[in-house]
Amino acid sequence: MKTHLAAALGSIVLTAGTLLGAPAAGAQTAPYPSTSFDITIGANSVRGTLTWRDRSVRAAGTHRSVSCSRVWFSTYGASGNELSTWSSGTRCNVTYQFNAESPADVPGGAASVRICLEAYTTLACEWYNRP
Repeated sequence: MKTHLAAALGSIVLTAGTLLGAPAAGAQTAPYPSTSFDITIGANSVRGTLTWRDRSVRAAGTHRSVSCSRVWFSTYGASGNELSTWSSGTRCNVTYQFNAESPADVPGGAASVRICLEAYTTLACEWYNRP
């Protein structure tokens, strides 16, 4: 009798623990924050969205290169140290989509991102802070 009672009680405790630890039906995790960016030099441009993940930043968008240009972005930690850099390489007379992820492997992830567009002998850079 004691064995059956202990088994039944153990089953109830396990079931209650499972139900209490389960997320509510329909619960969803919040999406990662995002920031739009847009940098233009003459007819050359880079536009898109930064997605701030826990330990990386994803840049996705369009690079329009009339003549030759390149785009890159660097992630920075809260103390201002550079964490990583991604570059498109030089592209000439083309418009293309990019989707790149750059590591920011520190607690809290990247605090800011610097995006640069280089066209001809001109360099345009913008800073974006984590929302």
